[in-house]
Amino acid sequence: MTYDLAVWEGERPTDDKTAGRVFSELYDRYIDGEVEEPPSERIAAYVSALLQQWCDITEDDEDTSPWSTAPLIDEASGPLIYFAMRWSMADEASAYAAALADSMGLVCFDVQQDRLRP
Repeated sequence: MTYDLAVWEGERPTDDKTAGRVFSELYDRYIDGEVEEPPSERIAAYVSALLQQWCDITEDDEDTSPWSTAPLIDEASGPLIYFAMRWSMADEASAYAAALADSMGLVCFDVQQDRLRP
């Protein structure tokens, strides 16, 4: 079982419902879309910062990484990253990922709970 977050560039939506719509539109365009786009510079920097905290699972010899897919950067497209983490580490990793997104001026959306993360 995994815990999923979405992080994107843009203005912070005013409420959870609007954030859900924005996420769906971005997902349809950048994740489900036919054209693959490289991650934007800001999203690539975000992923790099996540990987400074916990390594990519492809490099995880000690089973300490929370990420469920690898390489993590492959989960990003354009201004969006939609990524999964192991359920057993979700509390710590999602809190860190949300705080990091906020510090970088990015929007973090909790997909399971359909809500913005502070």
